[in-house]
Amino acid sequence: MVEMSISRRKFLMTSAAASALLTLGKAPDAVARTVGDSIKWTKGVCRYCGTGCGVYKGVQDGKLVAVKGDPKNHNQGFLCLKGFLLPQILYDSRRLTTPQIRKNGKLVDATWDEALDLVAKKFTSSVKKHGPDSVAFYGSGQGYTEESYAANKLFRAGFATNNIEGNPRLCMASAVGGYVTTFGKDEPMGCYEDIDKADVFFLVGSNTAECHPIIFQRIARRKEHAPDTKVVVFDPRKTPTTRIADLHIPFTPGTDLAILNAIAHLIVKWDLVDKNFIKKQLTVGEGKEAGKQWQHYVDFLATYTPEYAESVSGCPKEKIIQAAKWFSEKGKASMSLWTMGLNQRIRGVWLNNLCHNLHLITGKIGKPGSTPFSLTGQPNACGGVRDQGGLSHLLPYGKLSGKPEHRAAMEKLWGLKPGTLPSRPGKHAIAMFQALEKKEIKCMYIMCTNPGQTLPNANRYRKAIAADDVFVVCADIYPTRTTELADVVLPAAVWGEKEGVYGCSERRYQLDSKVVDSPGLARPDFDILLDLGKRCGFGDLLPWKNPAEAWDEIRRIAKDTPYAFWGMTRERLRKESGILWPCPSEDHPGTKRRYVAGEDPLVPADWPERIMFYGKPNKRAVVWCRPQAAPEEVPDGDYPYFFTTGRVIEHWHSGTMTMKCRELKESKGIAELEIHPEDAKALKIRTGQAVRVISRRGNAVFPARVTDTSPRGMFFVHMHDEDRLCNKITIDAYDPGSKQPEFKICAVKVEKA
Repeated sequence: MVEMSISRRKFLMTSAAASALLTLGKAPDAVARTVGDSIKWTKGVCRYCGTGCGVYKGVQDGKLVAVKGDPKNHNQGFLCLKGFLLPQILYDSRRLTTPQIRKNGKLVDATWDEALDLVAKKFTSSVKKHGPDSVAFYGSGQGYTEESYAANKLFRAGFATNNIEGNPRLCMASAVGGYVTTFGKDEPMGCYEDIDKADVFFLVGSNTAECHPIIFQRIARRKEHAPDTKVVVFDPRKTPTTRIADLHIPFTPGTDLAILNAIAHLIVKWDLVDKNFIKKQLTVGEGKEAGKQWQHYVDFLATYTPEYAESVSGCPKEKIIQAAKWFSEKGKASMSLWTMGLNQRIRGVWLNNLCHNLHLITGKIGKPGSTPFSLTGQPNACGGVRDQGGLSHLLPYGKLSGKPEHRAAMEKLWGLKPGTLPSRPGKHAIAMFQALEKKEIKCMYIMCTNPGQTLPNANRYRKAIAADDVFVVCADIYPTRTTELADVVLPAAVWGEKEGVYGCSERRYQLDSKVVDSPGLARPDFDILLDLGKRCGFGDLLPWKNPAEAWDEIRRIAKDTPYAFWGMTRERLRKESGILWPCPSEDHPGTKRRYVAGEDPLVPADWPERIMFYGKPNKRAVVWCRPQAAPEEVPDGDYPYFFTTGRVIEHWHSGTMTMKCRELKESKGIAELEIHPEDAKALKIRTGQAVRVISRRGNAVFPARVTDTSPRGMFFVHMHDEDRLCNKITIDAYDPGSKQPEFKICAVKVEKA
């Protein structure tokens, strides 16, 4: 049995493009033929990561039976195995199909009227008795834009609270902070097509092979077609991504700020900067640093010699020097891609700034193949939360809840009386659950996410969710480690059973299609929210009959903003395989590269420079001086090891969906603890033994796997296993700017269980 599992996993790792040497483009067609010729195909979008792969959903006899890739979309018909197996997530016997209410400590079946009347009563009475900020909404980068917009409008304009948050705060908030502080606006400026033009790739804190396999496949294809292409991987671990690396940059966790500054130091030292671009289109710092010019940045970098970076990080200086040479070489296009290894840090915004810095000082930005690019973890974290304004400090499409003029603009757009929208700051995700813990928040609505498993320092917040004197509603498709704590559980429709828009990492908006009906009494989140709004007396705020009507309102709200996707009508999205914004008119093809004169429609035709960073008042991007800073918690005598978590190729997030796919569960259902052979020898631990990992916050037991994938002194575990909650161990300290927690680094001790 063990040999069979290992063999199956090796097969999956290969066929799912972990090595990016094989493709799955033809596999779905082959499988589709086995279900017969009567299958009906409808265009849609993959349900998983933020890559946003186009798919076709195959329906036969009223059942979704197959998926194949869309050859007209950016993924060119290719899918990873998770996407290929998507039909299985609809049909597991554990689907939630009936509303449930907790009575006498147990969840019991109820009607929709019973459940939603109770929710409406609890929320409205809480607002009346304790004020608007006693209620909160916690959403997801997995909900459709129309669903998240409905929740945003209901809670801000209806309940009058800015306590609107989503799980992208846990994964992409530092990317947002990086883009906004450097360029003035959120979201990447480049596109996936840049991968096909790049000569050098910096993969920083991204296990792209397992977390974004189709992106990795495209990088590998570029390297295959252009053998001189260089791939540099920055990661403490030797992940599957390093298989195609020309250079692996290992380092002690938390020291990559020093390495990125050292690369910039060398670029400046070698005079490989773009002086004209620096002079005309950049500033050094802003706010408190206003007025400091280029020499200030040069002086700041003086400390960050390769020798200094080596002493701090443990990475050999020769590797740092080589990385700097490749990135800065004249005439070569350089692209950097990153994800949670940078973002889930207490200095995540700073790390994002430092990636941007490398492109800005070399001028390798806004050109084919040259762009800084954050990869997103969820299918609609960009479109439905970041763009649409589903975080406490945001309002839709670039407006901020803390700015009176922005609130006034939204009140006008929403037809509200002046002063309706709350001026009180909302609580970010960690603060929101801490407020639930303190009973400052009395009622919380959780949609399409699983914070009982995914929040850091999970024991603390699980207790808060489960407390008797708070009221928590959870809408989901399966029982989770959150629904088990909730007071009301609402059965939601899943992918394929409803329609809506997703926005992926490259600003590509796509329409996902409904092709089958939901089982039992399950309903789309959009319909649930509209029903709840009516019962709470806010029906006029949510007047739509369907998501298409809401989409037309969303287009209007975004029309005169930098997001500008007025041209993305429902019918156009239904026909086309995704459109990149800005897209200001129905005949506009979409924009590959933002801020670039002649490409971005928001840059005036008479703009004299190559790029206009219109997100900043002075139209200049900012180079930031961000020093090396330690993580919140580092190993010491009591807790001598680093601990980190991440994905494996088979599973996604908390495994709510992928663990319902037989092949994926059998391949890698149990989360293992990676232990370096030297640590295993010192601790007398063998592969397969149960090991308890203990932090200052909690502990969990995992089977050990002795491997040199993780470096000595660092332990890594997979995050998808609901029976082994790795987040009982992780720390809830967060970046002071983005408020994103430092999932990636904490200190632990280990012992045999």
